[in-house]
Amino acid sequence: MKKGFLLTLIQVFIFTSCTIKNEEMATYVFDNYTKKEVNITMRDGVKLHTTIYTPKDQRKTYPILLQRTPYSAAPYGAQKMKTKIGPNVHLMKEGNIVVYQDVRGRWMSEGVYDNMRAYLPNKTATETDEVSDTYDTIDWLVNNLENNNGNVGTWGISYPGHYATISAIDAHPALKAASPQACIGDFFFDDFHHNGAFLLSYFRAISLFGTYKDTPTDSAWYSFPKMNTSDQYQFFLDNGPLKNLNSYFQYDKLDIKTAENKERIDDFFWKEIVEHPNYDSVWKSKGIIQHLKKVPASVATMIVGGWFDAEDLYGPLETYKAIEKHGEENYNILVFGPWDHGKWARNGVKNYVGNYYFGDSISLKFQSEIETKFFNHFLKGKGDKNTGLPEAYVFDSGKKKWKSYDAWPPKNVVKESWFLSKDQKLVSTQQTSQPITFISDLKHPVPYSEDIKTVFTPRKYMTDDQRFAARRPDVLVFETTVLKENYTLAGAILAKLKVATTGTAADWVVKVIDVHPSDLKEDNDKLQNHLKMSNYHLMVRSEVLRGRFRNSFEFPEPFIPNSKTAVDIKLQDVFHTFKKGHKIQVQVQSTWFPLIDLNPQTYVDNIFEATEEDFKTQTHTVFTDSNIEFSVLK
Repeated sequence: MKKGFLLTLIQVFIFTSCTIKNEEMATYVFDNYTKKEVNITMRDGVKLHTTIYTPKDQRKTYPILLQRTPYSAAPYGAQKMKTKIGPNVHLMKEGNIVVYQDVRGRWMSEGVYDNMRAYLPNKTATETDEVSDTYDTIDWLVNNLENNNGNVGTWGISYPGHYATISAIDAHPALKAASPQACIGDFFFDDFHHNGAFLLSYFRAISLFGTYKDTPTDSAWYSFPKMNTSDQYQFFLDNGPLKNLNSYFQYDKLDIKTAENKERIDDFFWKEIVEHPNYDSVWKSKGIIQHLKKVPASVATMIVGGWFDAEDLYGPLETYKAIEKHGEENYNILVFGPWDHGKWARNGVKNYVGNYYFGDSISLKFQSEIETKFFNHFLKGKGDKNTGLPEAYVFDSGKKKWKSYDAWPPKNVVKESWFLSKDQKLVSTQQTSQPITFISDLKHPVPYSEDIKTVFTPRKYMTDDQRFAARRPDVLVFETTVLKENYTLAGAILAKLKVATTGTAADWVVKVIDVHPSDLKEDNDKLQNHLKMSNYHLMVRSEVLRGRFRNSFEFPEPFIPNSKTAVDIKLQDVFHTFKKGHKIQVQVQSTWFPLIDLNPQTYVDNIFEATEEDFKTQTHTVFTDSNIEFSVLK
């Protein structure tokens, strides 16, 4: 039997097995669990709605798996049950007490919601934050649920991942394991901002987090802005300056705490974004990375993320690194795979991100061999550090293989710099300083995707073919010759640009791209019809820096026109092998629309208040003594 045919049979068997399992899952929870809903009283008297799924088999004790969420613990009602509970089907079938809770001010819980509510390190007896709400919840659960074994684990993806991080700070003694996954770390660097640039593409999601309510409800109290078009590029271009979007949120300058408007129609999250354009005390207080020294060694942590997560890449990487830095005695491991936002929790066999195919059963392998093993060891097993799991379990997105390391980044990583040459090659030798100019026309900004559509939050672009951008005159392209051997990046990338502009403000975008061979024929069934893998320009990593924040996110400053200026841009970690026969490409541009909002290219104190007259076409310059510093695995 041919090897390829055998492999196909195995894949069909796996797919069929998963389909059967999914059919069984439709009634599994109902058949094997009982559900009850309770309101747990916090130390200040506020009651939080909590849904508890308990195994019907009461002959043994079970750990508690807790997820706190702003996205609803639905379905509500004693007879209505989820069809899947817990982090994965293995943990569900093995038996665990699974608990979901609506966080303060969301859905059926009492209180007023605060987006990324600040942690209070020195609380009084009656003051609360998410740390105290988690502590009080765990305390009630272990003291009131029958047949629990006294061990609690927390998990969550995205915002629930943030609450899993929160659970580990000043943790309840019963908390033994926490798995923050795609966890938000700081709203000035995750989701809605990237290095100070506003993620305009998240515009429709604002009201999800900023619509006021102060009474429990089982129905959505927010609504999303209607764009009435399938062309978001043109929609935002036609709307013009950011201030023109205020009407979608009925925003004005009233303080929502004292406004006479009884319906409280101002969107408090939009208000927060608009009135705090810099990294001031408001954003700093909401960040959680700086508090991770408060994670005790008694709590094991497993941080999970996706290399192509457009929403929360900063958070999980910085969460892992901060716990490592401050908790030498902590059990703290990292898992990063070839996923977009939360895809590791799905049951599909084939693993795609956008157009790009990474392999089969990648998420299923993580669920069965990593996630389940982690929770079982600390909640049902010995609970020591001998889990058999690696410190860093990471997927090489170029070789399409998992690797294990005892540190992240791996210890055998060195820094290597590549330089931008005048003839737009990427070379290993330092260049003399020569200017390369391009015109940044705000009436024709560089799109972040060639797709014509509207999206709630963009994801696919993280692996998009970048040929459409490479062929524009306002995108500078620097490329190596064809690689004669494999070249593996493992860790952070730092773009050290030397730039100038005829204006007083500018954004700078850097993309690192894997240019595939022209004779490659690895097409797949998710590839868009107009594309081929031949010469595919895979975006491996990208990032923007709002130029005013080049020296400080707190204290912005204008550029001096036509003055050569250093701009350093940190691109988040990668683990990617540029294979022999491929090329490394770097693109530099100044607009990325409408992923990020348009910089007026004229300095104003607050871009959210800029007028049409502030937006000017400018000429930008990149000098050839700029370089890209890679973390290279040797």
